[in-house]
Amino acid sequence: MINTMLTYLNIPESLSFFFFFFFLHQGDFSQMQAGRPVVEVVHLGLVSYQDALRLQQVYVNRHRSGPAHALLLCQHLPVYTTGIRHKPYPANLLDRLQLLGADVHRTNRGGLITFHGPGQLVCYPVLNLSSFKKSVRWYVCELEKTIISLCSRFGIKASTSPHTGVWVEDKKICAIGIHCGRYVTSHGLALNCNTDLSWFSYIVPCGIEGKGVTSMSAELRRDVSVEETIPHLLDAFRAQFNCQLVDGQTPEPVEDSG
Repeated sequence: MINTMLTYLNIPESLSFFFFFFFLHQGDFSQMQAGRPVVEVVHLGLVSYQDALRLQQVYVNRHRSGPAHALLLCQHLPVYTTGIRHKPYPANLLDRLQLLGADVHRTNRGGLITFHGPGQLVCYPVLNLSSFKKSVRWYVCELEKTIISLCSRFGIKASTSPHTGVWVEDKKICAIGIHCGRYVTSHGLALNCNTDLSWFSYIVPCGIEGKGVTSMSAELRRDVSVEETIPHLLDAFRAQFNCQLVDGQTPEPVEDSG
């Protein structure tokens, strides 16, 4: 069969060995290509925090029938969220935050209180770590490295600290809080692009005393939008997680059954 193909394709005998090698191992090359996890990128736009939670659950449920990796990208209407770490908050704090015009939600992610709002690039990776590395510590470190790489593309020197997240000196530029059940991740990261940082002044962000917050715009002294930042996030994520990114479609809204 191979000799027939060589004759048909007019391939010299001197090159027949290389052709035979490729023909024999082409399945291996395909498997190497297919070995990189495929991650669907879904752009949600400006959504409420509650709607984003429901959509995350849709993607988490898809993993029950096999890998269904996704990156959900969005901005939120003003909202303060708390994590599963227990810390007493000042009396009526959550009520006072609602009077500012923001929603307040308790969540099952790690960490303490933080703010999400317009001008902040929120990324919710819904990944099965079995396709990457079954280590939550590794996963959080890779998210941090992704944002550090993104910042470097803008000329911003960012780093990690003993506290989770990404920092520019002693100011947090990106908060990270995740949930992981049966190695399927949800929640994720929030990068301040051109966020109104005054929203953070009403809380102790992530419960870390004596530290500030910053944004891409504040560091570069120019407006850096979420739209400008997204392509750099995707490039950095693709490289850091060694995956393929494909465009996805936004699923239909999920009705609240509660």
